Amino acid sequence: MEGHFTIRMSSQPDLLCVARAVVETAAKAIGFSEVQCNEVAMVINEALTNVIRHAYGGRTDQPISLRVEPCRQKGRDGIQIILEDESTDVDLEQIEGRSLDEIRPGGLGVHIIRELMDEVQYTHRNNGIGVCLRMCKLLQPVHPTTTR
Repeated sequence: MEGHFTIRMSSQPDLLCVARAVVETAAKAIGFSEVQCNEVAMVINEALTNVIRHAYGGRTDQPISLRVEPCRQKGRDGIQIILEDESTDVDLEQIEGRSLDEIRPGGLGVHIIRELMDEVQYTHRNNGIGVCLRMCKLLQPVHPTTTR
């Protein structure tokens, strides 16, 4: 996959399937395995769900920007995903998953994102309104198989 693309969408949960499909297709074009493509799709689902639920309080008319592009780091190809919202009053220090000791459904999105991606960075957008989540997943190096 060469180049990049950006999707501007509203914070409607019904659109999550579209974002998942786009990101999964891009990951496949870069060369990720089917399992890794599914993981990247799960990550974008979790990230968008967090924006809709926490940043926008469930409102379905708020803007979200999703940028997907190939990247190269540490001599390896990968995929970079940049998710931007226009939320207000978000304390980046408070973005963390709940304790894994708590046994209950939900609340594991941040853990899933950090576990499945190689790089995760939350920053405030340049204009001071909203949050930018930058995530990168790198292809695993191919180890030559030895034959006997």
